Amino acid sequence: MSARPIMDTLRHIGGGTFLDNASDELAALVNAVDASGKGGTITLTIAVKKATRGGAMHIAGKVTVKKPGDEPMEAMLFATPEGNLIAEDPRQAKLDIKQVSGASDAPPTALKTA
Repeated sequence: MSARPIMDTLRHIGGGTFLDNASDELAALVNAVDASGKGGTITLTIAVKKATRGGAMHIAGKVTVKKPGDEPMEAMLFATPEGNLIAEDPRQAKLDIKQVSGASDAPPTALKTA
């Protein structure tokens, strides 16, 4: 006698809601992977244990999804000799930039397209 297809057993878990939930989670995972371009996983766990009476088996199913995460927020900072982090490179010389007088008084001119 050959083994029954696993889908026949999975259809009984949760009265069929286990497979429905797994299908919904897979669709959500596919959409998240498509949107982010990064991979994810779906894991179906089937637990089997012997029931206390009559030779029956207790079957439990669980769906675990790991969707692609958002990119972590980042900043580029520079270390000081004291061990602090600052936004400007302390080794780079500062430029003494001054505003030209009269330049801010003139109205901006419209750009022309060639």
